[in-house]
Amino acid sequence: MASIYHFTKRVYGSFNPSEVSKSSDAIRFGMLGAANIGPMAFIIPAKTHPDVIVAAVAARDLKKAEAYAKKHGIPVVHKSYQDLLDDPSLDAVYIPLPNGLHYEWALKAIQAGKHVLLEKPSTSNAEEAKSLFRHPLLSQPNAPVLLEAFHFRFHPAWQTFLSTFDSTDIVDASAEQFLPAGFFPDSDIRFNYALSGGTLMDFGTYAISSIRQAFRKEPISIAEASHRPMPKSRDKEIDHAIKAKWNFPNGGVGRIEADLAARGGYRLPWLTKSWPKLALPKLTVQLSEKEVLDPKHKRHTMQRTVVFWNMIGPHLYHRIDIVDKHSIRNIDNGGLIESWSETSYMKVYEWPEKGNGKVGEAWWTTYRHQLEEFINRIKRREGSGVWIDGEDSIKQMEMIDATYLKAGLPLRPTSNYLGSAG
Repeated sequence: MASIYHFTKRVYGSFNPSEVSKSSDAIRFGMLGAANIGPMAFIIPAKTHPDVIVAAVAARDLKKAEAYAKKHGIPVVHKSYQDLLDDPSLDAVYIPLPNGLHYEWALKAIQAGKHVLLEKPSTSNAEEAKSLFRHPLLSQPNAPVLLEAFHFRFHPAWQTFLSTFDSTDIVDASAEQFLPAGFFPDSDIRFNYALSGGTLMDFGTYAISSIRQAFRKEPISIAEASHRPMPKSRDKEIDHAIKAKWNFPNGGVGRIEADLAARGGYRLPWLTKSWPKLALPKLTVQLSEKEVLDPKHKRHTMQRTVVFWNMIGPHLYHRIDIVDKHSIRNIDNGGLIESWSETSYMKVYEWPEKGNGKVGEAWWTTYRHQLEEFINRIKRREGSGVWIDGEDSIKQMEMIDATYLKAGLPLRPTSNYLGSAG
């Protein structure tokens, strides 16, 4: 009963936090786009941050922007994205636009002197990423802060998970992410090639990011990639689901499987193969077998496997399973004499040790932790130490590009603004 109480209290606090008083030098944000992700990813977290004010919004449809502003208590509605960027009272922008618009409007925001919190994926391809994150404006004194919003990486649970293993010991890391068929219609913008859609550009970006984080290195090659195409009447360039495998410098293998219309996976497949699939996102890391000092046995080894359930939304629920498999073998012929497993579980909703820039409450979402670090960087304050720099975002897009090419799909289209960007 206690666990149910704490779960309910934490989730309620995540979605219904009390608004705090704002500081006199709070960062004033504008939103480019009246996106569905906006409340969870930005508006609600902003209510609880004393240094953040959501001051304005703009959308392609003025009436939609006005309705959005009224619903979420945003005081100013601008007639266009550019009008919002030209507003001198705004310090920063949050950009949750369709993928294909990220590059143009992030760069225009930087050119307007605004700090940018940019939804993932940062751009449509690596060429755009290099142009954006290596832009000369970002290397100037007092340059705007630009952050790709891989929110899960800022949560204490993710950072604790990374501390449970040495990345050089990874033999195999596998990320699996499924949304049930029917959750998004095939007409959703996520499946529009012109807007840089595709499962790899949506759910798959998290899978790739988590694999890269686990290894702390970039892959040396891509071994294989395949995709399930959209129905025949839809974009042939779009991946409904994707699988891929990479080789990493330490000899380990990284894998992903991402599906935005998953079916099956249950018992009695003849009956259930067409049922929408329900499954928590999962990252499994298997480490190399190690010798254990054991005075009673001459050949005692242990192999650790760490599983992170729901790594992209750990604030709602997660569990980290640490499984240590022990084996006793015959020293002469290597035959297995005995084996057993020891399993421990972890749930981490706050920093194990607070202080030194590590703050937060159990109900803080991944987005709230991310916003904390974004504001810390703007105000040049000590933070938790978690950050995603521009080169990281470039490497992310390079891995996505390589995966698409290996799967026989074209790269997502480059913005026309790239050639005119100064």
